[in-house]
Amino acid sequence: MESGGGGGCGGAKRWGFRPNAAAASAATWSVRGTLNKIRAAVPAGDARVAIPLGNGDPSLFASFRTPAAAEDAVVAAVRSAQFNCYAPAVGIPSARSAIAEYLSRDLPYKLSSDDIFVTGGCTQAVDAVFSILARPGVNILLPMPGFPLYEARSVFSGIDVRYFDLIPEKGWEIDLEAVEALADENTAAMVIINPNNPCGNVFTYQHLAKVAETASKLGIMVIADEVYDHLVFGSDPFVPMGVFGETVPVVTLGSISKRWVVPGWRLGWVAICDPKGILRETKVVDSIASYLNISTDPATFIQGAIPHILENTKEDFFNKIIALLRETADICYNAIKEIECITCPHKPEGSMFVMVKLNISCLEHIHDDVDFCKKLAKEESVIILPGSALGMKNWLRITFAIDPSSLADGLGRLKSFCRRNAKLRN
Repeated sequence: MESGGGGGCGGAKRWGFRPNAAAASAATWSVRGTLNKIRAAVPAGDARVAIPLGNGDPSLFASFRTPAAAEDAVVAAVRSAQFNCYAPAVGIPSARSAIAEYLSRDLPYKLSSDDIFVTGGCTQAVDAVFSILARPGVNILLPMPGFPLYEARSVFSGIDVRYFDLIPEKGWEIDLEAVEALADENTAAMVIINPNNPCGNVFTYQHLAKVAETASKLGIMVIADEVYDHLVFGSDPFVPMGVFGETVPVVTLGSISKRWVVPGWRLGWVAICDPKGILRETKVVDSIASYLNISTDPATFIQGAIPHILENTKEDFFNKIIALLRETADICYNAIKEIECITCPHKPEGSMFVMVKLNISCLEHIHDDVDFCKKLAKEESVIILPGSALGMKNWLRITFAIDPSSLADGLGRLKSFCRRNAKLRN
Protein backbone atom coordinates (compact mmCIF):
# COMPACT_ATOMS: atom_id res chain seq x y z
CA MET A 1 0.00 0.00 0.00
CA GLU A 2 1.38 3.42 -0.95
CA SER A 3 1.79 5.92 1.87
CA GLY A 4 1.16 9.64 1.75
CA GLY A 5 0.99 11.00 -1.79
CA GLY A 6 4.06 9.17 -3.06
CA GLY A 7 4.19 7.02 -6.12
CA GLY A 8 6.18 4.10 -4.67
CA CYS A 9 9.85 3.18 -5.11
CA GLY A 10 10.76 6.43 -3.39
CA GLY A 11 9.51 8.62 -6.26
CA ALA A 12 6.63 11.08 -6.44
CA LYS A 13 3.60 9.93 -8.37
CA ARG A 14 3.19 11.60 -11.74
CA TRP A 15 -0.32 12.91 -12.35
CA GLY A 16 -1.53 13.49 -15.88
CA PHE A 17 -3.33 16.77 -15.29
CA ARG A 18 -2.12 20.35 -15.03
CA PRO A 19 -3.69 23.74 -15.66
CA ASN A 20 -3.81 25.46 -19.00
CA ALA A 21 -0.91 27.92 -18.97
CA ALA A 22 -2.91 30.30 -21.17
CA ALA A 23 -5.54 30.64 -18.42
CA ALA A 24 -2.93 31.77 -15.89
CA SER A 25 -1.40 34.13 -18.43
CA ALA A 26 -4.78 35.60 -19.39
CA ALA A 27 -5.49 36.38 -15.74
CA THR A 28 -2.69 38.96 -15.76
CA TRP A 29 -4.96 41.14 -17.96
CA SER A 30 -7.67 41.66 -15.36
CA VAL A 31 -9.13 44.87 -14.01
CA ARG A 32 -10.79 42.95 -11.20
CA GLY A 33 -7.57 41.23 -10.21
CA THR A 34 -5.63 44.49 -10.19
CA LEU A 35 -8.29 46.34 -8.20
CA ASN A 36 -8.45 43.49 -5.67
CA LYS A 37 -4.73 43.98 -5.02
CA ILE A 38 -5.23 47.72 -4.62
CA ARG A 39 -8.20 47.24 -2.26
CA ALA A 40 -6.11 44.90 -0.11
CA ALA A 41 -3.94 47.89 0.80
CA VAL A 42 -6.87 49.75 2.43
CA PRO A 43 -6.30 49.55 6.20
CA ALA A 44 -9.00 47.72 8.12
CA GLY A 45 -8.91 50.34 10.87
CA ASP A 46 -9.68 53.35 8.68
CA ALA A 47 -12.98 54.81 9.88
CA ARG A 48 -13.51 56.59 6.58
CA VAL A 49 -15.54 54.98 3.82
CA ALA A 50 -13.35 53.73 0.98
CA ILE A 51 -13.99 55.73 -2.20
CA PRO A 52 -14.27 53.52 -5.34
CA LEU A 53 -12.75 55.47 -8.23
CA GLY A 54 -11.46 52.32 -9.91
CA ASN A 55 -14.35 50.58 -11.67
CA GLY A 56 -17.42 51.66 -13.59
CA ASP A 57 -20.25 50.38 -11.43
CA PRO A 58 -22.31 53.21 -9.95
CA SER A 59 -25.28 50.94 -9.24
CA LEU A 60 -24.74 51.10 -5.46
CA PHE A 61 -25.37 54.85 -5.42
CA ALA A 62 -29.02 55.90 -5.11
CA SER A 63 -28.62 58.70 -7.65
CA PHE A 64 -27.76 56.12 -10.32
CA ARG A 65 -30.55 53.66 -9.57
CA THR A 66 -32.09 51.99 -12.61
CA PRO A 67 -35.66 53.10 -13.45
CA ALA A 68 -38.66 51.47 -11.83
CA ALA A 69 -39.86 50.42 -15.30
CA ALA A 70 -36.83 48.14 -15.64
CA GLU A 71 -37.26 46.65 -12.19
CA ASP A 72 -40.98 46.13 -12.79
CA ALA A 73 -40.26 44.37 -16.08
CA VAL A 74 -37.98 41.86 -14.35
CA VAL A 75 -40.50 41.24 -11.57
CA ALA A 76 -43.30 40.76 -14.09
CA ALA A 77 -41.18 38.33 -16.11
CA VAL A 78 -40.44 36.23 -13.02
CA ARG A 79 -44.06 36.23 -11.82
CA SER A 80 -45.38 35.30 -15.25
CA ALA A 81 -43.83 31.82 -14.89
CA GLN A 82 -43.22 31.92 -18.66
CA PHE A 83 -39.45 32.30 -18.36
CA ASN A 84 -38.40 29.52 -15.99
CA CYS A 85 -37.29 27.36 -18.93
CA TYR A 86 -34.10 26.97 -20.93
CA ALA A 87 -33.77 29.63 -23.61
CA PRO A 88 -32.63 29.06 -27.19
CA ALA A 89 -28.85 29.37 -27.36
CA VAL A 90 -29.07 32.49 -29.52
CA GLY A 91 -31.68 34.14 -27.26
CA ILE A 92 -35.46 34.10 -27.02
CA PRO A 93 -37.21 35.53 -30.12
CA SER A 94 -38.89 38.45 -28.33
CA ALA A 95 -35.59 39.62 -26.84
CA ARG A 96 -33.78 39.39 -30.18
CA SER A 97 -36.52 41.34 -31.93
CA ALA A 98 -36.60 44.05 -29.26
CA ILE A 99 -32.82 44.53 -29.33
CA ALA A 100 -32.85 44.67 -33.14
CA GLU A 101 -35.51 47.39 -33.03
CA TYR A 102 -33.61 49.31 -30.32
CA LEU A 103 -30.35 49.33 -32.30
CA SER A 104 -32.07 50.08 -35.62
CA ARG A 105 -33.20 53.48 -34.32
CA ASP A 106 -29.67 54.79 -34.88
CA LEU A 107 -28.91 53.02 -38.16
CA PRO A 108 -29.70 53.86 -41.81
CA TYR A 109 -31.05 50.31 -42.28
CA LYS A 110 -33.08 47.86 -40.22
CA LEU A 111 -31.64 44.95 -38.27
CA SER A 112 -33.69 41.78 -37.98
CA SER A 113 -33.90 39.38 -35.07
CA ASP A 114 -31.57 37.07 -37.00
CA ASP A 115 -28.85 39.74 -36.71
CA ILE A 116 -28.94 39.57 -32.90
CA PHE A 117 -27.39 37.05 -30.53
CA VAL A 118 -28.25 37.51 -26.85
CA THR A 119 -25.32 36.99 -24.48
CA GLY A 120 -24.44 36.94 -20.81
CA GLY A 121 -23.32 40.55 -20.70
CA CYS A 122 -20.78 42.04 -23.08
CA THR A 123 -18.15 39.67 -21.67
CA GLN A 124 -19.75 36.64 -23.29
CA ALA A 125 -20.17 38.64 -26.48
CA VAL A 126 -16.39 39.17 -26.54
CA ASP A 127 -15.80 35.50 -25.76
CA ALA A 128 -18.06 34.37 -28.60
CA VAL A 129 -16.59 36.63 -31.29
CA PHE A 130 -12.96 36.03 -30.36
CA SER A 131 -13.49 32.28 -30.05
CA ILE A 132 -14.89 31.94 -33.56
CA LEU A 133 -12.14 34.12 -35.07
CA ALA A 134 -9.33 32.12 -33.45
CA ARG A 135 -7.31 30.07 -35.91
CA PRO A 136 -3.58 29.36 -36.32
CA GLY A 137 -1.62 32.51 -37.15
CA VAL A 138 -4.54 34.94 -36.95
CA ASN A 139 -4.06 38.37 -35.41
CA ILE A 140 -6.39 41.10 -34.19
CA LEU A 141 -5.63 44.82 -33.79
CA LEU A 142 -6.42 46.29 -30.36
CA PRO A 143 -6.34 49.87 -29.07
CA MET A 144 -3.75 51.05 -26.58
CA PRO A 145 -4.95 51.95 -24.02
CA GLY A 146 -7.85 49.57 -24.13
CA PHE A 147 -9.96 47.19 -22.08
CA PRO A 148 -7.89 44.24 -20.75
CA LEU A 149 -10.57 41.63 -21.45
CA TYR A 150 -9.65 41.76 -25.13
CA GLU A 151 -6.01 40.92 -24.42
CA ALA A 152 -7.02 38.18 -22.00
CA ARG A 153 -9.45 36.59 -24.45
CA SER A 154 -6.84 36.77 -27.22
CA VAL A 155 -4.18 35.06 -25.12
CA PHE A 156 -6.58 32.33 -24.05
CA SER A 157 -7.67 31.73 -27.65
CA GLY A 158 -4.16 31.79 -29.10
CA ILE A 159 -4.79 34.96 -31.11
CA ASP A 160 -1.81 37.20 -31.83
CA VAL A 161 -2.41 40.77 -30.65
CA ARG A 162 -1.07 43.91 -32.28
CA TYR A 163 -1.62 47.31 -30.73
CA PHE A 164 -2.45 50.63 -32.34
CA ASP A 165 -2.24 53.82 -30.32
CA LEU A 166 -4.98 56.17 -29.28
CA ILE A 167 -3.41 59.63 -29.49
CA PRO A 168 -4.04 61.76 -26.36
CA GLU A 169 -2.98 64.99 -28.09
CA LYS A 170 -5.73 64.42 -30.67
CA GLY A 171 -8.51 63.66 -28.20
CA TRP A 172 -7.57 59.96 -28.15
CA GLU A 173 -8.23 59.46 -31.86
CA ILE A 174 -7.10 56.19 -33.45
CA ASP A 175 -3.71 56.26 -35.15
CA LEU A 176 -4.98 54.98 -38.49
CA GLU A 177 -1.54 55.05 -40.11
CA ALA A 178 -0.40 52.61 -37.43
CA VAL A 179 -3.43 50.41 -38.13
CA GLU A 180 -2.44 50.16 -41.79
CA ALA A 181 1.19 49.42 -40.89
CA LEU A 182 0.25 46.68 -38.41
CA ALA A 183 -2.21 44.75 -40.57
CA ASP A 184 -1.20 41.87 -42.81
CA GLU A 185 -2.85 38.94 -44.60
CA ASN A 186 -3.54 37.22 -41.24
CA THR A 187 -5.35 40.18 -39.66
CA ALA A 188 -9.02 39.38 -39.02
CA ALA A 189 -10.35 42.46 -37.23
CA MET A 190 -9.73 45.66 -35.37
CA VAL A 191 -11.47 46.59 -32.12
CA ILE A 192 -12.80 50.04 -31.31
CA ILE A 193 -14.45 51.10 -28.06
CA ASN A 194 -16.87 53.99 -28.38
CA PRO A 195 -17.71 55.83 -26.15
CA ASN A 196 -14.28 54.95 -24.90
CA ASN A 197 -13.22 53.03 -21.84
CA PRO A 198 -10.71 53.98 -20.45
CA CYS A 199 -10.17 57.40 -22.07
CA GLY A 200 -13.64 58.97 -21.93
CA ASN A 201 -13.55 60.24 -25.52
CA VAL A 202 -16.26 59.97 -28.16
CA PHE A 203 -15.27 59.36 -31.79
CA THR A 204 -16.71 61.78 -34.35
CA TYR A 205 -18.69 60.71 -37.40
CA GLN A 206 -15.81 61.83 -39.61
CA HIS A 207 -13.24 59.79 -37.69
CA LEU A 208 -15.41 56.67 -37.70
CA ALA A 209 -15.88 57.05 -41.46
CA LYS A 210 -12.10 56.97 -41.83
CA VAL A 211 -11.96 53.89 -39.58
CA ALA A 212 -14.48 52.17 -41.86
CA GLU A 213 -12.56 53.12 -45.00
CA THR A 214 -9.28 51.88 -43.50
CA ALA A 215 -10.75 48.57 -42.37
CA SER A 216 -12.40 48.04 -45.76
CA LYS A 217 -9.11 48.74 -47.52
CA LEU A 218 -7.40 46.14 -45.31
CA GLY A 219 -10.18 43.58 -45.74
CA ILE A 220 -10.90 43.26 -42.01
CA MET A 221 -14.04 43.55 -39.92
CA VAL A 222 -14.58 46.14 -37.20
CA ILE A 223 -15.55 44.85 -33.76
CA ALA A 224 -17.31 47.79 -32.13
CA ASP A 225 -17.61 47.72 -28.34
CA GLU A 226 -20.53 50.07 -27.68
CA VAL A 227 -21.41 49.04 -24.15
CA TYR A 228 -21.43 52.76 -23.21
CA ASP A 229 -23.72 53.70 -26.10
CA HIS A 230 -25.42 57.08 -25.70
CA LEU A 231 -23.56 57.89 -22.47
CA VAL A 232 -22.18 61.10 -23.96
CA PHE A 233 -22.20 64.61 -22.54
CA GLY A 234 -19.76 66.62 -24.66
CA SER A 235 -20.05 68.29 -28.05
CA ASP A 236 -19.90 65.09 -30.12
CA PRO A 237 -22.96 62.81 -30.31
CA PHE A 238 -22.74 59.03 -30.14
CA VAL A 239 -22.51 57.52 -33.62
CA PRO A 240 -22.73 53.72 -33.80
CA MET A 241 -20.11 52.05 -35.98
CA GLY A 242 -22.93 50.14 -37.64
CA VAL A 243 -23.79 53.34 -39.54
CA PHE A 244 -20.85 52.39 -41.78
CA GLY A 245 -21.96 48.79 -42.30
CA GLU A 246 -22.27 49.38 -46.05
CA THR A 247 -18.55 50.21 -46.13
CA VAL A 248 -17.18 47.45 -43.89
CA PRO A 249 -18.67 44.51 -41.96
CA VAL A 250 -19.29 45.55 -38.35
CA VAL A 251 -19.88 43.30 -35.35
CA THR A 252 -21.34 45.41 -32.55
CA LEU A 253 -21.05 44.34 -28.92
CA GLY A 254 -23.40 45.90 -26.39
CA SER A 255 -25.43 45.44 -23.25
CA ILE A 256 -27.86 47.11 -20.87
CA SER A 257 -25.22 47.14 -18.12
CA LYS A 258 -24.09 50.75 -18.39
CA ARG A 259 -26.92 52.77 -19.90
CA TRP A 260 -29.44 51.20 -17.52
CA VAL A 261 -26.85 50.90 -14.68
CA VAL A 262 -27.49 47.18 -14.10
CA PRO A 263 -24.16 45.37 -14.67
CA GLY A 264 -25.28 42.53 -12.42
CA TRP A 265 -28.17 41.61 -14.72
CA ARG A 266 -25.68 40.23 -17.27
CA LEU A 267 -27.63 40.89 -20.47
CA GLY A 268 -25.69 41.75 -23.60
CA TRP A 269 -25.67 41.09 -27.32
CA VAL A 270 -23.73 40.59 -30.51
CA ALA A 271 -25.28 42.53 -33.41
CA ILE A 272 -24.37 41.81 -37.04
CA CYS A 273 -24.32 45.21 -38.77
CA ASP A 274 -23.58 44.01 -42.26
CA PRO A 275 -26.29 44.83 -44.83
CA LYS A 276 -24.17 43.38 -47.65
CA GLY A 277 -24.20 39.96 -45.97
CA ILE A 278 -20.42 39.44 -46.01
CA LEU A 279 -20.36 37.94 -42.52
CA ARG A 280 -23.02 35.42 -43.53
CA GLU A 281 -21.20 34.48 -46.73
CA THR A 282 -18.00 33.86 -44.77
CA LYS A 283 -19.88 31.76 -42.17
CA VAL A 284 -19.02 34.10 -39.30
CA VAL A 285 -22.70 34.37 -38.34
CA ASP A 286 -23.15 30.58 -38.38
CA SER A 287 -20.04 30.16 -36.26
CA ILE A 288 -21.32 32.54 -33.58
CA ALA A 289 -24.56 30.54 -33.37
CA SER A 290 -22.57 27.30 -33.13
CA TYR A 291 -20.37 28.69 -30.37
CA LEU A 292 -23.41 29.76 -28.34
CA ASN A 293 -24.76 26.20 -28.60
CA ILE A 294 -21.84 25.05 -26.43
CA SER A 295 -21.82 28.07 -24.14
CA THR A 296 -24.09 29.43 -21.41
CA ASP A 297 -27.10 31.76 -21.69
CA PRO A 298 -28.20 34.87 -19.84
CA ALA A 299 -31.05 34.18 -17.41
CA THR A 300 -34.25 33.52 -19.33
CA PHE A 301 -36.34 35.86 -17.16
CA ILE A 302 -33.98 38.76 -17.90
CA GLN A 303 -34.37 38.03 -21.60
CA GLY A 304 -38.13 37.95 -21.08
CA ALA A 305 -37.99 41.39 -19.47
CA ILE A 306 -35.91 43.02 -22.20
CA PRO A 307 -38.74 44.04 -24.56
CA HIS A 308 -40.46 45.92 -21.73
CA ILE A 309 -37.20 47.43 -20.44
CA LEU A 310 -36.32 48.82 -23.86
CA GLU A 311 -39.85 50.03 -24.61
CA ASN A 312 -40.91 51.45 -21.24
CA THR A 313 -37.81 53.27 -20.02
CA LYS A 314 -38.53 56.99 -20.32
CA GLU A 315 -36.13 59.57 -21.73
CA ASP A 316 -36.28 61.34 -18.36
CA PHE A 317 -34.17 58.57 -16.85
CA PHE A 318 -31.53 58.75 -19.57
CA ASN A 319 -31.43 62.54 -19.38
CA LYS A 320 -30.96 62.37 -15.61
CA ILE A 321 -28.02 59.97 -15.92
CA ILE A 322 -26.39 62.10 -18.63
CA ALA A 323 -26.79 65.24 -16.53
CA LEU A 324 -25.28 63.46 -13.54
CA LEU A 325 -22.31 62.17 -15.54
CA ARG A 326 -21.75 65.64 -17.00
CA GLU A 327 -21.71 67.06 -13.48
CA THR A 328 -19.32 64.46 -12.10
CA ALA A 329 -17.05 64.65 -15.18
CA ASP A 330 -16.75 68.41 -14.59
CA ILE A 331 -16.00 67.85 -10.89
CA CYS A 332 -13.32 65.33 -11.79
CA TYR A 333 -11.70 67.37 -14.55
CA ASN A 334 -11.61 70.59 -12.51
CA ALA A 335 -10.22 68.84 -9.43
CA ILE A 336 -7.46 67.13 -11.42
CA LYS A 337 -6.34 70.48 -12.86
CA GLU A 338 -5.46 71.52 -9.29
CA ILE A 339 -3.20 68.50 -8.64
CA GLU A 340 0.32 69.29 -9.82
CA CYS A 341 1.57 65.74 -10.36
CA ILE A 342 -1.41 64.67 -12.53
CA THR A 343 -2.26 65.88 -16.04
CA CYS A 344 -5.48 65.29 -17.94
CA PRO A 345 -4.82 65.55 -21.70
CA HIS A 346 -8.48 65.49 -22.73
CA LYS A 347 -11.65 66.35 -20.84
CA PRO A 348 -13.97 63.32 -20.74
CA GLU A 349 -16.98 63.51 -23.04
CA GLY A 350 -18.47 60.04 -22.63
CA SER A 351 -18.48 56.71 -20.79
CA MET A 352 -17.60 56.82 -17.09
CA PHE A 353 -13.81 57.25 -17.13
CA VAL A 354 -10.89 59.54 -17.74
CA MET A 355 -7.23 58.70 -18.32
CA VAL A 356 -4.71 60.97 -16.62
CA LYS A 357 -0.91 61.05 -16.73
CA LEU A 358 1.08 60.69 -13.52
CA ASN A 359 4.32 62.65 -13.18
CA ILE A 360 6.36 60.34 -10.97
CA SER A 361 9.29 62.77 -10.92
CA CYS A 362 7.22 65.14 -8.77
CA LEU A 363 6.69 62.54 -6.05
CA GLU A 364 8.90 61.26 -3.24
CA HIS A 365 9.45 57.52 -2.70
CA ILE A 366 6.83 56.46 -5.26
CA HIS A 367 8.23 54.21 -7.98
CA ASP A 368 5.41 53.91 -10.51
CA ASP A 369 1.63 53.99 -10.98
CA VAL A 370 1.04 50.68 -9.17
CA ASP A 371 3.05 51.85 -6.17
CA PHE A 372 1.13 55.14 -6.26
CA CYS A 373 -2.26 53.40 -6.20
CA LYS A 374 -1.31 51.02 -3.40
CA LYS A 375 0.01 53.82 -1.20
CA LEU A 376 -3.01 55.99 -2.01
CA ALA A 377 -5.29 53.15 -0.90
CA LYS A 378 -3.26 52.63 2.27
CA GLU A 379 -3.09 56.29 3.26
CA GLU A 380 -6.41 57.67 1.98
CA SER A 381 -8.71 54.66 1.33
CA VAL A 382 -9.20 55.74 -2.28
CA ILE A 383 -9.22 53.08 -4.99
CA ILE A 384 -7.90 54.02 -8.45
CA LEU A 385 -6.86 51.72 -11.29
CA PRO A 386 -3.17 51.98 -12.26
CA GLY A 387 -2.65 52.51 -15.96
CA SER A 388 -0.26 49.55 -16.09
CA ALA A 389 -3.33 47.31 -15.98
CA LEU A 390 -4.29 48.88 -19.33
CA GLY A 391 -0.80 48.84 -20.84
CA MET A 392 -0.11 52.49 -19.91
CA LYS A 393 2.58 52.71 -17.24
CA ASN A 394 2.47 55.82 -15.06
CA TRP A 395 -1.07 56.67 -16.11
CA LEU A 396 -4.23 56.32 -14.02
CA ARG A 397 -7.81 55.50 -14.96
CA ILE A 398 -10.30 57.35 -12.77
CA THR A 399 -14.04 56.79 -12.80
CA PHE A 400 -16.33 59.72 -12.09
CA ALA A 401 -19.51 57.61 -12.13
CA ILE A 402 -20.23 57.84 -8.43
CA ASP A 403 -22.25 60.11 -6.17
CA PRO A 404 -20.96 63.72 -6.58
CA SER A 405 -20.25 64.23 -2.87
CA SER A 406 -18.31 60.96 -2.67
CA LEU A 407 -16.38 61.92 -5.80
CA ALA A 408 -15.43 65.30 -4.37
CA ASP A 409 -14.33 63.60 -1.14
CA GLY A 410 -12.21 61.05 -3.01
CA LEU A 411 -10.55 63.66 -5.23
CA GLY A 412 -9.86 65.80 -2.17
CA ARG A 413 -8.09 62.85 -0.56
CA LEU A 414 -6.16 62.29 -3.80
CA LYS A 415 -4.99 65.90 -3.77
CA SER A 416 -3.93 65.66 -0.11
CA PHE A 417 -1.99 62.47 -0.84
CA CYS A 418 -0.14 64.08 -3.74
CA ARG A 419 0.73 67.16 -1.67
CA ARG A 420 1.96 65.04 1.22
CA ASN A 421 4.14 62.92 -1.06
CA ALA A 422 5.42 65.75 -3.28
CA LYS A 423 9.15 66.34 -3.55
CA LEU A 424 10.31 69.45 -1.77
CA ARG A 425 11.24 72.26 -4.12
CA ASN A 426 14.62 73.92 -3.79
